Amino acid sequence: MTPFVPRERVIPMGAWVTASVLAVLSFLIVSIVLTQTEAPLVARVIGPIVLPLVIGGYTLLCGYVYGDARRRGMRYVMWTLLAIFLTNGIGIILYFILRDPLPAYCSRCGGIVQQGFAYCPRCGANVLPACPACRRVVQPGWTHCAWCGANFAPAPARPTG
Repeated sequence: MTPFVPRERVIPMGAWVTASVLAVLSFLIVSIVLTQTEAPLVARVIGPIVLPLVIGGYTLLCGYVYGDARRRGMRYVMWTLLAIFLTNGIGIILYFILRDPLPAYCSRCGGIVQQGFAYCPRCGANVLPACPACRRVVQPGWTHCAWCGANFAPAPARPTG
């Protein structure tokens, strides 16, 4: 899997199917129940639309938690169960607060590189820029090293003549 996966692909196909089936079933059940009772007109019109959207959306969010936690190398079954069974979306909120950062991938061999590594442990490719003096990881765009003060800018060219 590449590091730039569209968010829709993170949700497994089973979650899309489950959300669709639950939305259709809830639409049918709510429509039948509301037509057989003396519900207000607003409830008969809005109920069959809102409830399936909420149920389908919640199912897709739980599917996203499953796929995203799996992609990040986390305990995806535990996080999915927390997202499903903790009420009012608290499990989903906890997941988004506590989730691990996305792993980086080596551009040469495709191996997973941990956060902050300057070189790939599999092939030795330079993943992040490093200071030429102290070899610590530096951010792109820096002109000086924050640890040793080395200047990254090339020396100005001397005029000849």
